[in-house]
Amino acid sequence: MHANLLGVFGERDPARRAEVIARTYADDVVFADPESVVVGHAAIRDKAQSLIDQSPDFVFTAAGPVLESQDLGYLTWNLGPAGAPPVVKGVDIALVRDGVIAKLYTLILP
Repeated sequence: MHANLLGVFGERDPARRAEVIARTYADDVVFADPESVVVGHAAIRDKAQSLIDQSPDFVFTAAGPVLESQDLGYLTWNLGPAGAPPVVKGVDIALVRDGVIAKLYTLILP
């Protein structure tokens, strides 16, 4: 869950992000958020880059511990300028298959 949040969506270096994507997600990973549903490594890469481009001074931080049950993972997070209150709060819910994320759902919290 931390690799997804910090190593992919929080990673500014595209080469390092690609390495984390390759080892964190299934080839056919499905990612769904309130804006869209995308499939595959390239789509995750593009989604992360778009978010970074839209908010270049923002950072992700975990807002609680990773919770796990069987093949399900859950992590709340904050996004905003470093050292300032978050602008966005959310939660990632992942379904894991064969040790990698097969489905990832992001919800924005009120």
